Amino acid sequence: MSLLVFTDEYFMQEAIKEAKKAFAANEVPIGAVIVCKGKIIARAHNLTELLNDVTAHAEMQAITSASNFLNGKYLNDCSIYVTIEPCLMCAGAIFWAQFGKLVYGAQDTKRGFNLLSHKEILHPKTEIISGVLKEECAFLMKTFFQQKR
Repeated sequence: MSLLVFTDEYFMQEAIKEAKKAFAANEVPIGAVIVCKGKIIARAHNLTELLNDVTAHAEMQAITSASNFLNGKYLNDCSIYVTIEPCLMCAGAIFWAQFGKLVYGAQDTKRGFNLLSHKEILHPKTEIISGVLKEECAFLMKTFFQQKR
């Protein structure tokens, strides 16, 4: 009997599905999924327009959902997959939740947490992987903002 092993690309595709939901709802198309022990325990996308809440980013929604699912605030056994590099607010939440791993697709050169040193913003034990399916993630953002102009 073989066990299924899911890759970072697989989970990023799931985050992209969430980003597409945001796009369809006229929200900035960012999606996130949280994985614990190989299983997706939370899915979310931006809801800032729907909720009229500037903090309703995909990451924040997913962290709340995962914390509720696990009945705990620390997510150190979890990985978060986000289509776009988290902003400073979301990076702070990722720090406080003490994620084991952060995986993101495309960089955000205007508002991403890497504008500052990520070593100071994320938990020191958080593994960071960037650039996973970055072209597909960036394409959604570019297309969304081109339609807005």
